Amino acid sequence: MSTSMIENPKIVSRDEWLAARKKLLAKEKRLTRERDAVAAERRQLPWVKVEKNYVFDSPGGKKTLADLFDGRSQLIVYHFMFGPEWNEGCPSCSFNMDHTDGALVHLAQRDVSFAAVSRAPLSKIEPFKKRLGWRFAWVSSHGTDFNYDYRASFTPEEMAQGKVDYNFDLAEFPSAEAPGISVFYKDKTGSIFHTYSCYARGSEIVLNTYNYLDLVPKGRDEDDLPFTMSWVRHHDRYADGYLADADKPYWPADAVPAR
Repeated sequence: MSTSMIENPKIVSRDEWLAARKKLLAKEKRLTRERDAVAAERRQLPWVKVEKNYVFDSPGGKKTLADLFDGRSQLIVYHFMFGPEWNEGCPSCSFNMDHTDGALVHLAQRDVSFAAVSRAPLSKIEPFKKRLGWRFAWVSSHGTDFNYDYRASFTPEEMAQGKVDYNFDLAEFPSAEAPGISVFYKDKTGSIFHTYSCYARGSEIVLNTYNYLDLVPKGRDEDDLPFTMSWVRHHDRYADGYLADADKPYWPADAVPAR
């Protein structure tokens, strides 16, 4: 836990504070309008028809990508970093999923379903999901090309080349698993289309804890950490003394997120 204090803050009168706040507000409004414009442009991206018949393992048996829509026309997939050999899911992806369950009922009202997908087998996913108390749909793509095709997992051959195709560029990456979000649409004929994907900090918009931290004086307070999310723990571990050594990440070496 960070206990550092802010040294020598600028203290002003209420009127001076109000003037500074209004000046910042003008910038915040410009940012809001720009975000709306980018979102509108995102919705106008062309689509790619999904030709493969992806089949996942789920607690209820085999499910196709079409099944994950659960009767709706839009599907958000979170690529959860959980490799087949790992014993638990990535802490940063778990941090993301801690923000998810409360949104599910509201997403459903806007014709949107949600599912997490990992390459770990269901025998590892299910106990980890139960441990952290999550309710969202989570399926295994173990043995399929799904995470590879949507650039959230990398083959040994790709890793051996030193750079992988991630976040729409060739770059070094510390893990064979990567975080990301992919969006799909299913039309009335049952055809499925890939409409959008984002990776790395592109998925940060759904992390409401960060949105709150951006409001407070110390902000995210990550500048002096080994990497930006090294303070994050599985939520059931914060009470076990982990905060005291947040500068010593317990993360698996191949589960450090790219930020």
